Amino acid sequence: MATYTSTLPDHLLKELAKASKDLKMPKNKIIEKAVEIYLEQLDKAAYRRSFKRASKDKDMMAMAEEGMADYYNQLLKFESED
Repeated sequence: MATYTSTLPDHLLKELAKASKDLKMPKNKIIEKAVEIYLEQLDKAAYRRSFKRASKDKDMMAMAEEGMADYYNQLLKFESED
């Protein structure tokens, strides 16, 4: 595991120390989890932006609709096999 050194504003360090004490968890673990959550949120935001862009693209919408039609036909086929 790599070591990373940084600075934080005093108010955040105080809140981090309090959370660490309250949760009985090391500060580095709280920071690690916070960064993981933040990066996941960035990924989700990127997906949302890409879906919004795709929804405005007529060709992409046509491909998606064709895919849904194929999926629906597969479901009908599976139902008829039962």
